[in-house]
Amino acid sequence: MFRAAAALCGLISIVFAGCSTIVKGTEQQVSVATPGVPAALCQLTSPGIGTRTVQTPGNIILPKSKHNVAITCRAQCYRDGVATLASHTEVMTAGNILFGGVIGLGVDAASGAMNKYDPGVEVSMSPRPGCGRAPSRTKGTPMAAVPREPSG
Repeated sequence: MFRAAAALCGLISIVFAGCSTIVKGTEQQVSVATPGVPAALCQLTSPGIGTRTVQTPGNIILPKSKHNVAITCRAQCYRDGVATLASHTEVMTAGNILFGGVIGLGVDAASGAMNKYDPGVEVSMSPRPGCGRAPSRTKGTPMAAVPREPSG
């Protein structure tokens, strides 16, 4: 009888092992935007994902990790923008305490499924003064002569 109960408990633990892994998965889509600066190229870096690149506005699928993701965005005539995509513990991980136990928690931790990222991040970028604009004329500088067609 004791062996049957132990076997049943073991089977239940295996079935429910890794609740977050099963229900939420090990990857997540995240949106990256640079308001007012279309087509910025953003590099996302962390020990959990390595280095990935996305053009804004855009979505990227990242493997879940306990590590925050550092983001650096670049665009011509703009200063680099930096931001952090935060990683949080997935609520579903609490199910392991009830059903999956230590095995389920271990599965979720190893796969990264016990974590989730914010669904999106906006990276602020500021324009570089004078970049990409016609130089302004200072007082006293003559305007270039514009040839005129002869009248006639």
